[in-house]
Amino acid sequence: MKDLLSSLLKDLLSSVNTFFRSAAEWDTVWANYVPPECLGEALDGARCSMKELYLRLCDQPIIIEEGNKSFWLDKCTGKKCYMLAAKQLSIALVDSPSCWRWTSIPESRFTEVAELISVCLLEVTGNVNTSILSPNTAYVAHLVFMTTAKAYGFEYQPVEVYIGPYEGNSHARMVYLDPHAKKRRRLRPTRHIGTFSRGAFANYDVVPSPSEDNCPKHREDGWFEVEIGEYFNKGEDEVQLEMSIKEVKGGNWKTGLIIQGIEIRPKKHT
Repeated sequence: MKDLLSSLLKDLLSSVNTFFRSAAEWDTVWANYVPPECLGEALDGARCSMKELYLRLCDQPIIIEEGNKSFWLDKCTGKKCYMLAAKQLSIALVDSPSCWRWTSIPESRFTEVAELISVCLLEVTGNVNTSILSPNTAYVAHLVFMTTAKAYGFEYQPVEVYIGPYEGNSHARMVYLDPHAKKRRRLRPTRHIGTFSRGAFANYDVVPSPSEDNCPKHREDGWFEVEIGEYFNKGEDEVQLEMSIKEVKGGNWKTGLIIQGIEIRPKKHT
């Protein structure tokens, strides 16, 4: 009798395990994790299960909104991630050929990127409605960019970045766009920063020291990213979220910045 009960229990557990393994393959289960608004672009005519579609969205961003935004899912949490292409950002003087130009490079996921030719005042702003983000999620926004071999103007000059509700009370902080900022910091500039000797950063001591928190980080895809800031999306109300990068106080000429876009993704908890 004991052997019979043991055998029956083993068969029952095997049946239960088989049931749950089958359930894990059901499209109705996996469909809960695939945002319906992105189904069209994600499928792109392909026939696949919802599980396959979910895993694909975790591994490979898709381009949406006529090429102006990319979307994917965070592999660890399943939360929504986006990158706003440079074309979807508001860039001061972007229509002036002497200041900016639109160009294509193979490293970008978008058709065009914005290359800085020459400006004194740098202003880049992106907006996203929090309704498209995952609720109850802490997000971090990053500027994704490259620099050319002839880049200058960012060596000792930080930029102000912030994230928050549009026209809200956002607190700006300073970050560096120079990938070599931490190395250059060992050298003191021999003259005032910028063309305005009495500008906000004429006194070198008020400029924050480069650190892991305010300097660019090299990404696996070959680009650099610098953190703009964090925002917790409660998901209760729709908020127009603004992300901004500005340098309008130093007055020094800048060139050689290539902007792919602004990326917003869930904060990783360590």
